[in-house]
This record gives sequence, structure tokens and C-alpha cells, in this order.
Amino acid sequence: MPAAAVALLLRASARRAPGLTSANSRFCSSATGRSTDAKKKKPQTSIQRPAPSPTHDWIGPPNLLSNLRPIVYRALEMETELEKRLRALRQDTEDWNHDFWAKQNVTFTKDKEAFLVSQLRAKGLSRRDAEGRKRSLDSEEMAVFYKSFLDTNRIRHATYNKEWYRRNFSITLLMARVAFQNLRRSFSQNRRRKSGSATT
Repeated sequence: MPAAAVALLLRASARRAPGLTSANSRFCSSATGRSTDAKKKKPQTSIQRPAPSPTHDWIGPPNLLSNLRPIVYRALEMETELEKRLRALRQDTEDWNHDFWAKQNVTFTKDKEAFLVSQLRAKGLSRRDAEGRKRSLDSEEMAVFYKSFLDTNRIRHATYNKEWYRRNFSITLLMARVAFQNLRRSFSQNRRRKSGSATT
């Protein structure tokens, strides 16, 4: 995909950010880079991302580059250090995941377009037909590209999967610790209530 087309996608993505609502609604945290050089400027989350709410998560519409729905996790008013760590790790994982798939999808689109152009050129055809419609290849011809793309990116995908599992394991452990902390807190509050009512 040409750098100018990437820039257009980024600008269109940024324009969709307004119109936020709460609860289970969606917000846009799309990339807003103004540079036409997509390789130098990584996709970023929108500056219009809302601040964490104390009552609910914010979830946005699918991002134009990553195709993922961005999330801002709620921040409780009386958040403990452990809950803060959990929220920060979950948020960082969301942003890391968005960045990976935004870059991967841009690379895929660009490589696919280059493959189509080269295959059509080999057949003596232009990218568009006489009526201006884009030409395409059949599924068998495209299978060559898909296999090549997967082979080329095998190590990158394997590294992504390892990191994805590592992060999710850490998040699960932290969630268990937070649940245990909350259980202990409610247990001690119940004991205090019972001992207070017993003395009266």
C-alpha cells in the first residue's frame, strides 16, 4: 500500500473518534499519525481516548488499521496498588496488540498489492481493466501469496504468540491475586461488623 494511502487511512480513522457514549458502547482509539511515512511512524492510539471511568470500561469501534476494538479499562475510585497494576498491564496489552496488528495489516495489504501488480504485469495486464475496475487473481494464484506471506512472517507470528500467552498468564495471575485480596477484605469487614454487633 502506498504511503499516501496509509496516511489517508490514518486521517479517516482519526475523524471517527467523536460521539462517545458510556457502558458497553464503543470509542475510537485509532491511529492519528500525520506522517506519510508509515514505517517511521508507528500507529498510535487516538488523543481523543477518554479518561478511565470509575464505573465502566470504554470500548470503541473497530480500528481501521488493526481491526480491533480499543478498550480503556475502568479505574475504581478506591483502587489498590494491585488493582492499579492489573489495569495497567491489561491496558498495555491492549495497546501492544493494537500496534502489532495495525503494522501487520498494513504490511499484508502492501505486500498483497505488490504481488497482484507483479502477477498481472507478468500476464501483460494493467491493475485496472478498460472500465476502471481493479483486476484480481483466482484463489489458486492468491494461495501462492498467502503461503509466501505466512512463511515470511512465521517467526514474527511465533514471537507474537509467545508474548501474547506470557501477558495473558501474567494478567490471569494478577486477577487471581486481586480476587483473593477482595475476598480477604470482605471477610475482615464481615468479621468487624459481627464483632461490633456482638458488643452492642
